[in-house]
Amino acid sequence: MSLCLSTLRRQFPALHQEANGHPLVYLDNAATTQKPLAVLEAMSAFYRSDNANVHRASHVLSTRATAAFEAARETVARFINARDSREVIWTRGTTEAINLVAQSWGQSLQAGDEILVSTLEHHANIVPWQLAAERKGAKVVPIPLDAHGDIDLDAYRALLGPRTRLVAVGHVSNALGTVNPVATITSLAKAAGALVLIDGAQAVAHLPVDVQRLGCDFYAFSGHKMYAPTGIGALWGRRELLEKMPPWQGGGEMIERVSFAGTTFNRLPFKFEAGTPHIAGAVSMAAAIDFLQGLDRPTLLAHEQALTTYLADQLRATPGVRLVGAPQQRLGAVSFLLDEIHPQDAGTLLDMQGVAVRVGHHCAMPLMESLHIGGTIRASLACYSTHTDIDTLIGAIQKLKEFF
Repeated sequence: MSLCLSTLRRQFPALHQEANGHPLVYLDNAATTQKPLAVLEAMSAFYRSDNANVHRASHVLSTRATAAFEAARETVARFINARDSREVIWTRGTTEAINLVAQSWGQSLQAGDEILVSTLEHHANIVPWQLAAERKGAKVVPIPLDAHGDIDLDAYRALLGPRTRLVAVGHVSNALGTVNPVATITSLAKAAGALVLIDGAQAVAHLPVDVQRLGCDFYAFSGHKMYAPTGIGALWGRRELLEKMPPWQGGGEMIERVSFAGTTFNRLPFKFEAGTPHIAGAVSMAAAIDFLQGLDRPTLLAHEQALTTYLADQLRATPGVRLVGAPQQRLGAVSFLLDEIHPQDAGTLLDMQGVAVRVGHHCAMPLMESLHIGGTIRASLACYSTHTDIDTLIGAIQKLKEFF
């Protein structure tokens, strides 16, 4: 089945505008994706017709809001093939989901325990573990990379041991686009008796995710990187683990009974959902999933893989451009440097030509330190990205080189 990009792009109003007098070329999708009409309309419809708090009221608006909110949870569960929708916890995004595990499950850490974290990781999958380790006297151990920007599996095997309690790794790197062999990483961790948390923020918009097949224990992701609004995301965790974990935040919804003599906590998933949730965000995230699932996902993935290869090849062939990393599998994002042009200057000058990219360390400072660079220029793709977008980027880079 062919992919009609012109029809697809018409679903995204934000793409059809100018930036600094040029047609917008949006290549900052790893930071956040644009939103299709289906998502914008779902959010608007909720606030127009169904806006009420969920679960405890007896009036019709609350009943409708609760039904939509819990139906959205079911949609997320099906999307990642969770066994039970009660294993899906609403969060503000990947960062909060990882912090939830680090704060709650992290209470079980003991002095001398080790948490293995890959050098590719976003700060959101490093700092929460450092904080948890500091509280308990545990240790965060970095998993090194090989020369290409892939996780060094031999080094990883050597690091696994009886003190390894958890392995935290991204499914796809936000900085280099590296697709990690998470099933293999998980299998090796399980053989060592360790749990596995996967940061799926950069994966869910591109790759099919089956948490049961992956064999991991926790999977975290954000809505806004998969065409949903900001401020909504989800944590999936194995039910037997979530049942044992203590609550993270206290307040309404997460309780069964409160008295000054003591408090008993609610059942899953509500034990981890203190306070009024982002109801419209959850409903809109379900709309984003329905939008994605309504596309031909295999054809879409093939398009995005081919486009990522084209982006890397075109950059590599452009004089004065140096790619950063050469992983075996790359998807969605390519980082590069320009000779004699600082990334920040390059980003500003590309923006003047209507091309939106991201510059800096991409919240991956340990990775940048390992590469001995301060940051990169990153172009990242989405379902609506085109060869023309890439050609425009290359033309804009060539103009910068001529200017300098």
